[in-house]
Amino acid sequence: MSNNLDSHILIVDDDDKIRELLKDFLISNNFLVSTAINGEDAIKKIELINFDILILDIMMPGIDGYELTKIIRLKSLVPIIHLTAMGDTNNVIQGLELGADDYLSKPFEPKELLLRIKNILKKTDTKSFKDQIQINNLILNLVTGEISGSKSSKSLNSNELSILRILSKDIGKAFSREELSKILGFEQERTLDVCINRLRKKIEKDPKFPKYLKTKRGAGYVLWVNN
Repeated sequence: MSNNLDSHILIVDDDDKIRELLKDFLISNNFLVSTAINGEDAIKKIELINFDILILDIMMPGIDGYELTKIIRLKSLVPIIHLTAMGDTNNVIQGLELGADDYLSKPFEPKELLLRIKNILKKTDTKSFKDQIQINNLILNLVTGEISGSKSSKSLNSNELSILRILSKDIGKAFSREELSKILGFEQERTLDVCINRLRKKIEKDPKFPKYLKTKRGAGYVLWVNN
């Protein structure tokens, strides 16, 4: 069994049974685990601890998972997995657009969550990637997700970072939607499209007519930058 003790996970769920079940399961798989009973409790703990992954239930009283994701994304790039009883595609897309990195529909097998967590930890490993790339007047830090040179405050989440890391390793090469989705661990290619569109809004002057993160007809997505 691999050693995951350097990875600290926060589980946010108002259901005591689910929260404790997931905590015990992840601890048994050598993760360090904290829990929060609602959004307010989570915010207090996030301000004190640098977690590696957050697992957020969507349907919570007070600050729900969507609102909590908005609040977190104002300050942090920490990977977020949504737990939702709403399997509707629109709800999933809403979560992704707010900055979630992945989701699981209830009910689910804890082993599936474990696989999602491990996949995210692999994607956020920065050892084999460039430190930064330049796109127009923007400097994109591929380690921290910070964007320099923008008038407004912007940053990249873990999925956006992963996409740029992959594409920047082979500038000018087109990656098919199927290939990218497989590398990133997305079950649906639509999830990739949402991430690409969100990323373009952050790095392109005109996201509808992208100059750098382009779609090559019949081939896939390609990054064009001078490096």
